[in-house]
Amino acid sequence: MDEQSQDRNLPATSRKIDKARADGQVARSRDLGHLAAFGVGGALLALFAGDVARWMGQRLADGLRFDARELAHPTAMLERLAACGGQLLLAVLPVGGILFLAALAAGVAAGGWNFSLKAMEPRLQKLDPLAGLGRVFSLHQVGEMLKACLLAVVLGTIGGLYLRSHLPEFIDLIAKPLPAALSSAGGLVWGGLLLMLLAMAAFALVDVPLQRQLLLRRLRMSHEEMRKEHKDVEGNAEVKAKMRLRMREMANRRMLAAVPLADLVVMNPTHYAVALKYDEARMGAPRVVAKGADLMALRIRDAAKGAAVPVLQAPPLARALYTHTEIDQEIPAALFGAVAQVLAWVYQLRAAIAAGRPMTADLPDLQVPPELDPANAAGQGAER
Repeated sequence: MDEQSQDRNLPATSRKIDKARADGQVARSRDLGHLAAFGVGGALLALFAGDVARWMGQRLADGLRFDARELAHPTAMLERLAACGGQLLLAVLPVGGILFLAALAAGVAAGGWNFSLKAMEPRLQKLDPLAGLGRVFSLHQVGEMLKACLLAVVLGTIGGLYLRSHLPEFIDLIAKPLPAALSSAGGLVWGGLLLMLLAMAAFALVDVPLQRQLLLRRLRMSHEEMRKEHKDVEGNAEVKAKMRLRMREMANRRMLAAVPLADLVVMNPTHYAVALKYDEARMGAPRVVAKGADLMALRIRDAAKGAAVPVLQAPPLARALYTHTEIDQEIPAALFGAVAQVLAWVYQLRAAIAAGRPMTADLPDLQVPPELDPANAAGQGAER
């Protein structure tokens, strides 16, 4: 089944959300950006209204001042125009930079800092007119358009009502001197902007969490997508099982290769097998070089017999060694006595074989602590 036709009713995982952020998909609120730009602009107007009024009056006076010399030289008018344009540009650029930083801060507040160039990468599917129409008339775009229209209607209504209620004051500005008219106009405009800012703040308060919810809704996953992501993260179960099997086989081969170097193998009699090695010069205690259960125990036994390594049937000791030791680790201190008795018996056996005489000493009774024997610990009291 095509993934696009499946119901995406599962919440997006953190991995998909991070991938979407890397692709440039983050929650952005246009209403919050508009509010930040208008709010900062209104604050600048309120703080510097008097200075702006005086500056504009001075620029207007300079622009309307002429003399005979300038009339005689037409290029002087162009120079005057260039100078006024440069002064206007120097005044507008800082304001534009402040408004840009305000809009940037609003975007970070809505969806966090995110920088990605993937949205600018050329994609052939963007040239498909049918796909473009689908994006233009998508539910998300239609909702954004209706929201923008509603905001425009609300702001237009507020502006119209405010202008109507203060129409006489605006008309009186014509009769005032220019500096006073500019100052009064700034106060009137600031009052209307404040009402518009309140309306935009209400829209932004609703739009910011709405955009986050819409983004999470667009990123929702189907069951098939969830399974694929889980497989990508956790890996293919069959491949991992084969890798574990391969690693276990390699470990078993290394372990069997160490059996011919052991001093003896202790068995129980076929369920457990533990190969021990002791080098007085390099080891503080006998060390386990191989161990296994069931089939692996038989393989250890066969490898030991093939290398003429003594195989000793000692069920309690074999169970204790198998349970409480690991490969390449020394045996527990509680088993030193029993293992020392076994090693002494093995050394006597080797000496008898080397001298060509029969072995007359019997294996002593091994004392294995009951708490180390899993059969006794489980209350079974019988050998496996």
